[in-house]
Amino acid sequence: MDGRFGRNSRRVAYENPWITVWHDEVTRPDGNPGIYGVVHFANRAVGVVAIDHDDRIVLVGQHRYPLEHESWEIPEGGVAVDEDPVVGAQRELREETGLTATTWHELCRLEMSNSVTDETAVLFVATGLTTGASDPEPTESIEVRWVPFDEALAMILDGRITDALSVVAIQRVALDRLTARP
Repeated sequence: MDGRFGRNSRRVAYENPWITVWHDEVTRPDGNPGIYGVVHFANRAVGVVAIDHDDRIVLVGQHRYPLEHESWEIPEGGVAVDEDPVVGAQRELREETGLTATTWHELCRLEMSNSVTDETAVLFVATGLTTGASDPEPTESIEVRWVPFDEALAMILDGRITDALSVVAIQRVALDRLTARP
């Protein structure tokens, strides 16, 4: 399976502190010339399913500007690519919810929309939670809600949770629970 694109040139079409959009002149797998736009992310995405002793998970609600609607999600954010993803996930959980956790387990690694971006993500599950004060970024207006784990799954099924990181992480926890049964 060699069907590769060959890059002939690359230029920056747009750039800000979070993303760079590259315009590439390419040779397509069929040998013809073409173009390819790539969105390069400065950071890696992280997300965490924080589960308490009553089998509830914490969700954060916030307005998502690109989609122009409110979104219920697991705590998540961007971390520098040279930062340990679990350290970044710990920070995001604390900032958005005030929670800290004693136990962290990596759920999976993802490539987000890999046909147009190079964004990657690392998802975690955290337990042994302790409540503290949240410290969201000044640009964030976050509502925190605790829901039973089964309710979070229902929220995915009925469309109340649509954020990709949240869907994958919550369903991965559910899958892990199924495969762990005797």
